[in-house]
Amino acid sequence: MKKIAIVSCVADWGGSEELWARSIPYLQQDGYQIALLKSNINKSQPEFLALAKIGVELIELDPGSPTLYKLLKKAKSAFHKVAATLKIKKHQHQELKTFRKAIKKQRPALVIIGQGINFDGLKLANECLSLKIPYVIISQKAVDFYWPSPNDRAMMLNVLQQAKHCFFVSHHNKRLTEEQFGQRLSNSSVVFNPVKLAGAPIPYPSAEGTYKLACVGRLFVLDKGQDILLRILAQEEWRSRPIQVSFIGKGPDEAGLKDMVNLLNITNVTFAGQIEDIGKIWESHHALLLPSRSEGLPLSMVEAMSVGRPVIITHAGGNTELVEEGVTGFIGEANERSFANAMERAWQHREQWKTIGENASKFVKANVPDHPEQVFADLILEILTE
Repeated sequence: MKKIAIVSCVADWGGSEELWARSIPYLQQDGYQIALLKSNINKSQPEFLALAKIGVELIELDPGSPTLYKLLKKAKSAFHKVAATLKIKKHQHQELKTFRKAIKKQRPALVIIGQGINFDGLKLANECLSLKIPYVIISQKAVDFYWPSPNDRAMMLNVLQQAKHCFFVSHHNKRLTEEQFGQRLSNSSVVFNPVKLAGAPIPYPSAEGTYKLACVGRLFVLDKGQDILLRILAQEEWRSRPIQVSFIGKGPDEAGLKDMVNLLNITNVTFAGQIEDIGKIWESHHALLLPSRSEGLPLSMVEAMSVGRPVIITHAGGNTELVEEGVTGFIGEANERSFANAMERAWQHREQWKTIGENASKFVKANVPDHPEQVFADLILEILTE
């Protein structure tokens, strides 16, 4: 029986999971049985239930393993933080052992390793290499302030070079990874993640009265930078303008961001939580705000552009590979002064937002494939026949 194993290094479920998940039906159509391996699987998550329903075997590598974030949050002292880190290392060692055992049992024709960042699954890939099992690597993000450990660089570089292929979701991520390891990766290319609203423009809402801006993304300030936006909204000029900002999403920093809103007495912000029907957001919102400190290529940005909305973004990850200043959106850096300037330029051109959104939709239509998951599946099947 032909088998493919997919390994997910993401904590639960997010945009990083969509590419491999949506490619599964295409792989199954070609006769492959699919197994998903993950540290722990949230059995109540609808996406995992849907995978099980279509015959994907779900394998937990370390059920109940705590995340570093949860352990450090509970730590009361430096001693507790060291203990938490040691506990994580113990779980990682157990995960490697379980992974090796599971892969030896499965003996798949190929392992697809989906990484949240550009090297968090390379130790698992190294296990595949030692077992002489072919593998490919997907890197959903790379950040300039997080580099591989000096002790692991040689192993990780070898794993990248020996992969059947290395996929990156932006040219920025690919280039930064090559810089971090000091080598060009000739076995690599850029792929797009699938989006829910590709090629589906939504009528622009009336701009009379209040302008509604959506900040869509996980409430996690280290990556998404929502705190930057709140400091800008606390400035007098933004308090007096007819705008309403909706934070769409959930995440570990939700309580902290709400407390920050109260501290700064910002009255034009709402927290809408997770909204599954993304189209509903853009029926009433005029533009996207994305003050990210780090990104791969955010689905929220591509979705907003595809439905005809201007985007106000930072120069993070692959963002500027799709956005042209003043034409399809507005670009700043991930700090208050620069992002405030980008917001100000956008505000001064608010009468052109509908046209800018139309430009954005046309650009996405021309440059982003309608079904990147099928493109990815075709690439995987091509690798399997080499």
